[in-house]
Amino acid sequence: MSRIEIWPFQRKDGSLAGFLMGGRWPENTREWTQFLALSVQFAAHPGFLRTTSVFRATADLPEDPHPGTVGLVTWAGTVIGDDALEPGVFAHPQPPAMFVLHPPDETVPSTPESAGAASGTVLLPGVPHLGLSHRAGWAEADAHGTVTKLLSGVDVDPSGDPDLAVLATLCAA
Repeated sequence: MSRIEIWPFQRKDGSLAGFLMGGRWPENTREWTQFLALSVQFAAHPGFLRTTSVFRATADLPEDPHPGTVGLVTWAGTVIGDDALEPGVFAHPQPPAMFVLHPPDETVPSTPESAGAASGTVLLPGVPHLGLSHRAGWAEADAHGTVTKLLSGVDVDPSGDPDLAVLATLCAA
């Protein structure tokens, strides 16, 4: 199996704009959750992620892509504020994966030792009325690379988690 390669990219102001995905896309919930853990480690660096933000996976390619690039995970907007996304914005086409990333100053750490950690959630939208359940993952990590929380689940109910509820609302038609 070929490996997954990930390259973060920034805006001119130094903030996180997204990730180039190379080699291949993550194939299952575990691999998407591992990608989430890596993205949360980047979000934990001071100033790299200014506020809670939504990212989406897309097969679009940048101009002159790095060899082996298969797609992008790009910043889409924020949950609140001037750049807040509207409900249904990702209804058609629905992305294969969506993320909420929280910077350290907007993360309530899972343990006192995790102070300064960033956190995030990935939603792999399903089509429940066709028997395809939603899948999700949660991660918390610090800028030193320590992952302090890593969970994944299948057949998740978006109404049971605030981040999943936001992401599901962005997918709702």
